[in-house]
Amino acid sequence: MSEVELILLNEGNKCTLYSIQFTSEDNSEYERFYAKFIEDAKLNRDLLRIVQIVDKISEDGALERFFRPEGKMRDSVVALPVLSSKLRLYCLRLSNGILILGNGGVKNSRTYDEDDSLRGYVLTLQKFEELLNEGKRNGTVIVTERMIETDKTFEL
Repeated sequence: MSEVELILLNEGNKCTLYSIQFTSEDNSEYERFYAKFIEDAKLNRDLLRIVQIVDKISEDGALERFFRPEGKMRDSVVALPVLSSKLRLYCLRLSNGILILGNGGVKNSRTYDEDDSLRGYVLTLQKFEELLNEGKRNGTVIVTERMIETDKTFEL
């Protein structure tokens, strides 16, 4: 079992950005994704394109057109970018006003399921979404149009 917290990253004009952070880590999943590729000469351009899209989402909203659906039909897992790129950032798109940024990596396989690390990032987000939904049902998590309110740590 690992403990994760929901971390507020940015409140934009139309979308609030969150990430999850394992309590055993110093950085959120999104910050860890960024740190992995910022010094990579080959992938830096793809990373900066993703960062630009994330900035645009915080201003314009987490509109469906920005994302590629990635998970199962019953979850909210999506990926950035939609354009051709080797990098994938996995996210939970809860609405146009709430986006939870996860982690990601280089996509060398046809699907995330064929790559252990990418599958791990998607499974983490799927499990976290289940816990959020459970929290909404029992009252420990309140989700409004643009905010998630909780003071709990989640057991993943």
